[in-house]
Amino acid sequence: MIYVYWIAFTEAVGIAAGFLTREDVKVYASSIVKPFLSPPALLFPAVWTVLYALMGVSAARIYAAPESDERTRGLRLFMFQLGINFAWCFVFFTLRMFLLASLCLAVMLVLVVMMCLCFRRIDPLSAYLQLPYVLWLVFAEYLSLGVYFLNG
Repeated sequence: MIYVYWIAFTEAVGIAAGFLTREDVKVYASSIVKPFLSPPALLFPAVWTVLYALMGVSAARIYAAPESDERTRGLRLFMFQLGINFAWCFVFFTLRMFLLASLCLAVMLVLVVMMCLCFRRIDPLSAYLQLPYVLWLVFAEYLSLGVYFLNG
């Protein structure tokens, strides 16, 4: 049951961000020059659904681990990076502050790597489940900086 909670929670964060920025995303899609290698718009919801599910499984495994300072630290890092993840949508799509959005992604990437290192000490599989997220954040940083340079 704990897996259902954590997966639903992380998916809900993504759904809420997508719902609240849906009109801004439409405007973005039709008016912004995108960098080379930008995937089709339909790919993003599919990728994020998988990434949020992996995040949820990973967080559930950590939550189920015995209580410890490391577990608390890992879950705090998880929540903090998830909050920045949520905020990024508004910075990028609503405010169109592309350079700030890139900075948010860089901070998020550092937090996720720190989270992975923390998770690895508790449950290595939880850390490995975050590798697709880390790779996607690196790619997202490329896209975000590309949008900044092409539209700034």
